[in-house]
Amino acid sequence: MDTTNQQFAHVLKDNGYSLTKQRRDLFVLLRDEHHMTLASLIERAKTKMDQASVYRALAVFEELGIVQRINIGGWRYKLELSDKFEEHHHHVTCLQCHRIIGIYGNEVEALVQRLSTAYDFKPVEHQIEIQGYCSDCQKA
Repeated sequence: MDTTNQQFAHVLKDNGYSLTKQRRDLFVLLRDEHHMTLASLIERAKTKMDQASVYRALAVFEELGIVQRINIGGWRYKLELSDKFEEHHHHVTCLQCHRIIGIYGNEVEALVQRLSTAYDFKPVEHQIEIQGYCSDCQKA
């Protein structure tokens, strides 16, 4: 079992949950595919579990901070593993095609640090998402 999977198992165990086959399968789907809609996750998982099982496992994952939602406009969102399992990053999201691009690097972190210092604020966590239109949708 690789480190990410071991960490996942520990988060479940430390919070009183067992590592079931369905939870492990759902975690692997989320680990292997970034930024999934709930519908696409259910579709990809349907050979391994029913829709109700996906909902139950996701409820546990959200409660424990294993997954996070990325808003893509209105009530719509995509799911991805949280910073516990992925490198910390931010997003730019296209409001038309719903494409999500991860922003990695130190520029945003430096901005967060400068703002925290300026406002005498101690950040515990943050997530920055910029919504707009990608270059393809701007041309259309």
